[in-house]
Amino acid sequence: MNHGTSFACAPARPDTSAPPIGTLSPPVPDRTLAGVLRTYRLTRFSAIPVAEGLLNRGYRVQTDTGRFFLKCYVDQATATRPVVAAQHRATTALAALGLPVAPPVRTRDGRTWTSHGGRLFALFPWIEGGHRHGTELDLRESGDLGALLGRLHGALGEVCAPVRQPAGHRSADPEETARLVDRLREQARTAGPSPFDTLAERRLTERLDLLDTHRHRRPAPQAAPPTGWTHGDFHGLNLLYRNGRVTAVLDWDKLGVRPQAEEAVRAATLLFDDRTTGALDLNRVRRWSRAYRATGAATTTDLAAAAHRVWWERLNDLWMLQWHYQRADHRADPLFPSSAAQLTWWCQEYEQVLDALTN
Repeated sequence: MNHGTSFACAPARPDTSAPPIGTLSPPVPDRTLAGVLRTYRLTRFSAIPVAEGLLNRGYRVQTDTGRFFLKCYVDQATATRPVVAAQHRATTALAALGLPVAPPVRTRDGRTWTSHGGRLFALFPWIEGGHRHGTELDLRESGDLGALLGRLHGALGEVCAPVRQPAGHRSADPEETARLVDRLREQARTAGPSPFDTLAERRLTERLDLLDTHRHRRPAPQAAPPTGWTHGDFHGLNLLYRNGRVTAVLDWDKLGVRPQAEEAVRAATLLFDDRTTGALDLNRVRRWSRAYRATGAATTTDLAAAAHRVWWERLNDLWMLQWHYQRADHRADPLFPSSAAQLTWWCQEYEQVLDALTN
């Protein structure tokens, strides 16, 4: 594909920290897998479920002709034919530009997806590699990863439709957040006494103090930040490494239009955190940000504004506890301890984090 070719990618989705709500459907029956794979002329196979994310199901498929990854789209927001097809057009184009993105395998009739039993599926080449947390990368590798995200942002601008910049941006209201904290804290008090409930109640009480301390730092209404196409979920579990380099950027379900600098900041907080305390490795963050900016994807001013908006968003974000207490969905429970710890740490080290992202 020529670099100048463009097309519409996936529709933009709201930029929130929380994935869409919804529980995973039951595992895919073997007879359904067989029917799906027949559309790819694959009849002799074995399929093993791989570790599940929060949204969809995946299977490692071994056949006479090789290994593949079969994805079953479950999340209601992304499991539609137009959205899946648009994601596949984008990833196919990115792969053609030489970026580490796996294009989908085409069916016998040339499609990049197939349906069976009311579900959508796509088949991808199996890519060898493993996951690495950002703190396992050395400083050079941290910079290389930041540069990769910058190149992806630039390439998405080439292969996706032009973006109309939004008119404005409204930040979260701390008064509304405080009311939600009160409701959740009461639910935590009456649900216990489990370790999760005890921790939730303590962190919610702390959140009220943080909101009171920092409410004067709420971003003022302003013109929207520079917006473009983003991956939407760039973190260690969506990256495969082999021999010290990234072999694949996975899971493009959240492809959409958002402030790109905010994705760079958000990704840094997910990649370079201590999994217990939430503290960021600021040396790696600095290398990451310098390399990202060096690609031309964002300016220092963009990163500074993005850092403040993402921090404020986190201060007002309670999606994990909303899942737990309001929807009885516990899939995000393991993420809560380190996420809550990171927010407290970030409030204490705000200036140091900002310096690492902008200098």
